[in-house]
Amino acid sequence: MTEQYRQYGQYVSDLGEVDETQVAVVGGKGAQLGGLARIEGVVVPDGFCVTTDGFRRIMAEAPSIDGLIDELSRVAPDDRETVRTLSARIRRAIEEIVVPGDLAAEITGALARFGEASAYAVRSSATAEDLPTASFAGQQDTYLNVVGPTEILRHVSRCWASLFTERAVTYRRRNGIDDRTVHMAVVVQGMVFPEASGILFTADPVTGNRKVATVDAGFGLGEALVSGLVNPDVFKVRDDEVVARTVSAKQFAVQALPAGGTREVTIEAQRQERPALTDEQVVRLGRLGRRIEAHFGRPQDIEWCLVDDGFRIVQSRPITTLFPIPERTDQEDHLYVSVGHQQMMTDAMKPLGLSMWRLTAMVAMHEAGGRLFVDVAPRLASPASRAALLEVMGRGDPLVRDALETVLGHEEFVPSPLDAGPGAPSAGEVSTPPEADPAIVPELIERSRASVAALERDIRSKTGPALFDFLLEAFEEHKRVLGDPLNMQAIMAGMEATWWLNDKLWEWLGEKNAADTLTLSAPDNITSEMGLELLDVADVIRPHTEVVAFLRGVRVEDEGFLDDLVKLTGGTEARAAIEGYLDRYGMRCVGEIDITRPRWSEHPTTLVPVILDNVRNFEPGAAERRFEEGRQRAARKEQEVLARLRALPDGDRRADATKRMIDQVRAFAGYREYPKYGIVRRTFVYKRALLEEAVRLVRAGVLAEQEDVFYLTFEEFHDVVRTNRVDDRLVRRRKEEFRSYQALTPPRVLTSDGEAVSGAYRRDDVPDGALVGLPVSAGTVEGRARVILDMADADLEAGDILVTPFTDPSWSPLFVAVAGLVTEVGGLMTHGAVIAREYGLPAVVGVEGATRMIRDGQRIRVHGSDGYIEMLS
Repeated sequence: MTEQYRQYGQYVSDLGEVDETQVAVVGGKGAQLGGLARIEGVVVPDGFCVTTDGFRRIMAEAPSIDGLIDELSRVAPDDRETVRTLSARIRRAIEEIVVPGDLAAEITGALARFGEASAYAVRSSATAEDLPTASFAGQQDTYLNVVGPTEILRHVSRCWASLFTERAVTYRRRNGIDDRTVHMAVVVQGMVFPEASGILFTADPVTGNRKVATVDAGFGLGEALVSGLVNPDVFKVRDDEVVARTVSAKQFAVQALPAGGTREVTIEAQRQERPALTDEQVVRLGRLGRRIEAHFGRPQDIEWCLVDDGFRIVQSRPITTLFPIPERTDQEDHLYVSVGHQQMMTDAMKPLGLSMWRLTAMVAMHEAGGRLFVDVAPRLASPASRAALLEVMGRGDPLVRDALETVLGHEEFVPSPLDAGPGAPSAGEVSTPPEADPAIVPELIERSRASVAALERDIRSKTGPALFDFLLEAFEEHKRVLGDPLNMQAIMAGMEATWWLNDKLWEWLGEKNAADTLTLSAPDNITSEMGLELLDVADVIRPHTEVVAFLRGVRVEDEGFLDDLVKLTGGTEARAAIEGYLDRYGMRCVGEIDITRPRWSEHPTTLVPVILDNVRNFEPGAAERRFEEGRQRAARKEQEVLARLRALPDGDRRADATKRMIDQVRAFAGYREYPKYGIVRRTFVYKRALLEEAVRLVRAGVLAEQEDVFYLTFEEFHDVVRTNRVDDRLVRRRKEEFRSYQALTPPRVLTSDGEAVSGAYRRDDVPDGALVGLPVSAGTVEGRARVILDMADADLEAGDILVTPFTDPSWSPLFVAVAGLVTEVGGLMTHGAVIAREYGLPAVVGVEGATRMIRDGQRIRVHGSDGYIEMLS
């Protein structure tokens, strides 16, 4: 091939001469096709690309389009009608532009070399397409069987215009991509007339298993499958063997017409239920897919055509919906349990947050998709540790246990007894501990306070590289405090007492979740105190109507509102109350395990809607009354339970044992929340020191923005401080990755083969149509569902039922204003469950898809003792 043949001019490049690095020139599809053409054994139909320079030339021909794009950028994301109208105007303007003579000549010249009378596929290839973080599949247009230079030019223009289809504009907005940063190339490729065609996924798109390839196949052109005209045959391949197949009745196919275009045809009856591919062809296609996957370094979604028993590959793009797998250094089977589901924060975390949590964690953690996981495979290798682990997991979250048991049922999963590393707790250490001395609780609280005070004192003088060296030492103290045997004894004493009471009182009295009432208003619960103390703040504000009116007008961005309060009657008292609250709890926020999340002290407007709800929904003194009512209910329940036990055979012994466990749970249940509070207090001290370093780097011109450090790991941040140099490309890439991770839903359990397992409730004792979850706080309540995804959007009334993806301690101020709780994530001992019991709220957690299936404002009934939700309207 001569140089002239390979490069036709400024606007046209031969497909065989580009590769996956040239997205900016030929777009995602063109770059992927160029890369495919370089893989040995992969046949790609010949063709050429009209480069993005051609698109820019066209856009320059109509300056009015710039104004339309500017107008489009200002349209609200949810104003679909205006987006639709403006997008149509932009497309029309592009299609009406006459292709300039020199650009048209290059395109027709390329056609002459390939054959003007031949049929072509004319395919859009945007620079934001077929990317690792956003596939843009189906967002721009493709035209098949286009014949003749005039029609080719017309369809090239249509491809340019398709950059502004409504669906493409909407997809870009959802992925944070500016319309002006995207350009369109066009692939013109020799038409293939296949006997069969379809899609090959080199990883199972449903389960995520990377070792299972899935082939969808039908007769004729692939448009029959894409349009839904027929159901495909589906084959699954593992280790060069077809392990499953579903053959569909394929009544129709799409075929090319001699003069151009396509048509639907009816398949003869005797062929309709014949497989589109033989098993041998499926296996061969699977091998081809593995070769393509190896070249691109990630699972692929591949479009293929079968011609004369040979495969032609017409497209390959990354599968962007798969949850990533943690990196590993061996070929053993690993089984990862989500940390986020235990911590009630399943959102993606930024790199600094991930690395800081890993540096301060008590066990080894693995990162994938912006989330953290713990490998439990070593604990599953022996029957004893396996049983203990499943017992612990089952008590906390039955869905995790079911997911683990599902994987253990797979013949191919063989866990090895690997070294879990120092500090990893044994899952077998769950036997009931001896009764603990309640005096250790105030001692532990004082130890935690002293440790934080020492950290605050000592960190003040540390800057630059010395700060990072100091923090590494502080992390060891962090782990020492958390791993203190006395601390673990206090936590386990409360948990074991709760489990014992629930198990024994169900066995002896037939009463479900008896501990829920017995733990009401337990002392020393820092998280429940946080909610009640915000009621006290409302008490200070309520009498001052001018302050209340002012707060109603505060917007999220009005971060200086506290300074304006003092200008109002009662404003000085209101400000002092809010600042006093922030002094104690300002380090908290939603998703607080991620150090990069904005704290209440940094964004105090977050609390304003909750304060206003409290002003509206409660009378003065509500905090003290609620706590005392809970304490009295718990005391009455204790007397009732003990009296019923004493009436049983051997009742005195049972009552005495129960009394000891009640005393234990009252003494230790509240402390369950304190270690997390201590962690978050320490984390906020770390954050303030690190942000001061970031400010210095911005002033020195090293960083563009202070928050760029959030996209570096702790170690990388340390290097930037040492060298005063940062890799801007790394920061940009991390930001793009984080955006893509935000769209992923993390599984509760993930295998090292990539299979995502969420688990299921194996129950048949709930009404039809009810949503099933885990009962964590007893009682039944019905009311209006308030589906709230962001605490700042809270607008609650007495009797509402809070429905949300997850809650961490920062949500507890909302709990005082609601009558019940439903979450998608959670377990028996996670924070939301503990506080729901503390406040006496019927609660069901772990309800898959609750925020989608329950409508905001819908009337529901929460069965907190039985673990399900009924829809009433």
